[in-house]
Amino acid sequence: MHTRLNQVQPYALGLFRIVVGLLFACHGASSLFGVLGGAMGGGSIPAGTWPGWYAAVIQLVGGSLVVLGLGTRFATLISSGSMAYAYFKVHQPEALFPLQNGGEPSAVFCWVFLLLVFTGPGALALDRLFSRGGEESAEDRTREQAPAVSV
Repeated sequence: MHTRLNQVQPYALGLFRIVVGLLFACHGASSLFGVLGGAMGGGSIPAGTWPGWYAAVIQLVGGSLVVLGLGTRFATLISSGSMAYAYFKVHQPEALFPLQNGGEPSAVFCWVFLLLVFTGPGALALDRLFSRGGEESAEDRTREQAPAVSV
């Protein structure tokens, strides 16, 4: 069973990346364009408003790049930092724990994107097309050279 799970791991990671990126991009589109319920109960954030408008741009652009798997590690690093800022500047001053201060989405997105910085995009990513003309990535070579660990 472990062998089969390891074989499909890149595809599971790719699907995870796509779903999380889509959710993040939708959040940005909601804030910027007032779609999908809009920002804070309706409407959109006025252009240039600090920090909300800039966060929404990061969400839309970063989420779109993550969905495509294009510049994934850079996009997830910026997105993770954006969510860390949102948590510590907006939510954490209200109360200590995310459940109390409404910061659960920011905290979860922050950690999910940080994980993707280290795991890479997985399968189905445009990053793979542009890395050395479609050759296998350094991540793939490392995985092949690493000794198998079974649990």
